[in-house]
Amino acid sequence: MSKILDIIKHTNKLNLLYVEDNERARTSTSKMFKDFFKNVIVAVDGKDGIEKFKENKIDLIITDIQMPKMNGLDMLSEIKEIYPEVLTLVLSAYNEPEYFIQSIKIGVEGYILKPINIHQFVSILTKVIVKIQAQKDRVLLKQYKEVVDTSAIVSIIGTDNKFTYVNDSFCQISEYTKEELLGSDYHSVMRGSKDRALYREIWRTIKVKKETWRGILKQLSKSGIIYYFDTTIKPIVDVDGELIEHIILRHDVTAVMSPVKRLNDLIDSLKTPMLVLIKIEGFLDIKNCYGLTLTQKIEDLLLSKLLSYLPTVLGFEDVFALGEGEYALCSEKLYKDSQVIIQELQKFQTLINCSSLDIGESDIDISIILSLSCCKDTFENAKYGIDRLLDSKQNFIFANNLLEEEHINAQKNIKMLSIIRRAIEHKRVVSYFQGIVDNKTKEVVKYESLVRIIGEDGSIISPAIFLETSKKARYYTQITSIVLDNAFVALQKTDKEISLNLSMIDIENSVIVEKFFRLFQEKKYASRITVELLEDEDSKDFEVIKAFIVKAKSLGVKIAIDDFGSGYSNFERLLGYQPDILKIDGSLIKNILTDKFSYSIVKTIVGFAKEQNLQIIAEYVENEEIYKLLCKLGVDYSQGYYFEKPEPLK
Repeated sequence: MSKILDIIKHTNKLNLLYVEDNERARTSTSKMFKDFFKNVIVAVDGKDGIEKFKENKIDLIITDIQMPKMNGLDMLSEIKEIYPEVLTLVLSAYNEPEYFIQSIKIGVEGYILKPINIHQFVSILTKVIVKIQAQKDRVLLKQYKEVVDTSAIVSIIGTDNKFTYVNDSFCQISEYTKEELLGSDYHSVMRGSKDRALYREIWRTIKVKKETWRGILKQLSKSGIIYYFDTTIKPIVDVDGELIEHIILRHDVTAVMSPVKRLNDLIDSLKTPMLVLIKIEGFLDIKNCYGLTLTQKIEDLLLSKLLSYLPTVLGFEDVFALGEGEYALCSEKLYKDSQVIIQELQKFQTLINCSSLDIGESDIDISIILSLSCCKDTFENAKYGIDRLLDSKQNFIFANNLLEEEHINAQKNIKMLSIIRRAIEHKRVVSYFQGIVDNKTKEVVKYESLVRIIGEDGSIISPAIFLETSKKARYYTQITSIVLDNAFVALQKTDKEISLNLSMIDIENSVIVEKFFRLFQEKKYASRITVELLEDEDSKDFEVIKAFIVKAKSLGVKIAIDDFGSGYSNFERLLGYQPDILKIDGSLIKNILTDKFSYSIVKTIVGFAKEQNLQIIAEYVENEEIYKLLCKLGVDYSQGYYFEKPEPLK
């Protein structure tokens, strides 16, 4: 019961379009749906469903298939053309497998089996909620990326003082292209202050002491424009304490140089500084909507409003206008009880958020977010607090010790990058191989290559721990390259086939693709290679991926789709890859003995694969019961701990 109530907390915010031609079923099912959803809009057939969709804001569609005038799947096809992102579920009986392929092409999220079982219904709703949250997360991540791209200026230089990385913001403000910067000397590009004593201090700090340097630097762009940067230079060292490179983080403070300097001087002069950073919520949208002139007027009006409501009881005497919709309050911390401070600041925030600004032709409502810091590294903690508020969509944060958290996370990443680098240097990136068994003979006929790192203490490090971190530097491509080499060597040791996992990012990487075709250009090798395609949200060029597949298949390479059945939305695109093999998602296999829905999906996938003359591999086969059931269903191959664990190829 508690699980149902948890689901309703999420679904009662959604508008449902329910399409069913059977009046009796429509009446009874609508009554149940009203317990779950905010609004239930009912349609009696496909044509009626399209009209209702156009007239209402719909979050989720649940439809029967067979209906007069227009069936449910044809209706969904038309609706998906109008709004591809809408989530859809199909009411289906076990005896309707012929509609499965059409559902895949449409992008249906899943099936609700008739008659509706409340536990199965809750289970599928759980998956829908996860997908809705994922959609929201993608929106948030996109906005966060925009914030980073517009505010952070990042570069990395090696021990030879040459650039090894610059982001787009760096190129934009410096007026140099990446091609001009990468490999060039830092000093020849970053002209600025002639204060030699300052630069001696910087290099002594980061190269001799190997400590972080922070400060304001003046530097010139390619055309000679002067910029002031709030700069942090972090030396990166390996486990032996040897310098590897320097990461330089800049924030352009040209427009707010005087206010920031005054603010920093005040912070430094206080015994126990208390800092509140304030930012206009949705400032970028305001800027894009009203233009620079009117936006400046809005900032000036808000500055006056902040001053009029200033919480002087906390000791604040002035407001620092930092630009770009940001302001700061700073004073000595007068109260030991932080809750008193938070309550006063939230009252202040409410007063501002409940008022409006008269910009002439109309009034504009402004909301502000607040980040409070009363600890060491006051400004940095408050700044991280603003970033976190923007990411989380909250409006107030007590930001003490956020900098420490960020440093801990950064240290973890730096440590893992060091482990990866040393593993690559000392040839401790290895491939383990797990047998794939022919279900008819119960003999291993092929192996899947699985990357591992051998730690310096001999421990085995899973890719789940290091692979994502490797993408933060240049190591991901090197790891994939090593995996390709290991697969080629494995082909010399065994006469069995080898399966490789390649992500879409790998295939979009020309270095990896060139190496793949160089290693496996001979048919005697290519015919024993299977590429397991891994979907990736960062994939950009579908045509490049299709071109790779066409060329690989022409050499005899087999194409497998990994994690098939984990979601319907990408099935049509995946099937466009013309695979030879479908590898059923492990979560379906794990639950196949206890979950009827998983069983039904696996059974349908097998039937679909047989119709398309595709081979089926089931992974996560953990015991004999699962193996026997898969054999009964007609699955061709099995892989899992029931047969063997991944290990080096003998």
